[in-house]
Amino acid sequence: MTSTSTPPGLARFNALAEPAALAALHEVCACPAWGKRLTAARPYATTEDLYATSDTATAGLTATELAEAMAGHPPIGRPKPGDPASSREQAGMAGAPAELKAEMLELNLAYQEKFGHVFLVCATGRTGEQMRDAVKERIGNSPEREREIVRTELGKINRIRLSRLVDEEDALT
Repeated sequence: MTSTSTPPGLARFNALAEPAALAALHEVCACPAWGKRLTAARPYATTEDLYATSDTATAGLTATELAEAMAGHPPIGRPKPGDPASSREQAGMAGAPAELKAEMLELNLAYQEKFGHVFLVCATGRTGEQMRDAVKERIGNSPEREREIVRTELGKINRIRLSRLVDEEDALT
């Protein structure tokens, strides 16, 4: 029985069969181990409990698991076709001038060449210029420092997507 204090979207998530919960979580983060950790910790009494479990799971991702999570994210400026989440998150690049988009493409390629993975930043609410400046700033990082930043950015993205998952009426139906 669900407590009346549990938000309705969270109660729906708690009640999902494991395969459905894992599928919903895969839309949040492409790492299967992360989804399994969150599913195993159900039921959640509050969204803060869900976020805390997500933060702990993200912090505990191995290098391979972190790579799996990053593989689910398209390059900045090139959201996945038909994926409303990446389009919404990267909205700051949608109306950017062609020169900025071209510069971002070059920077994405240089970043990927150096680090071996896509540039990951929590793009929600950022302008195209802010995303460009972030990649310019971070491309000089050591691989170790960049992994720390990527993990932090992934945690922010996961929280935003989890919020949308449990707050939107039709997200789980």
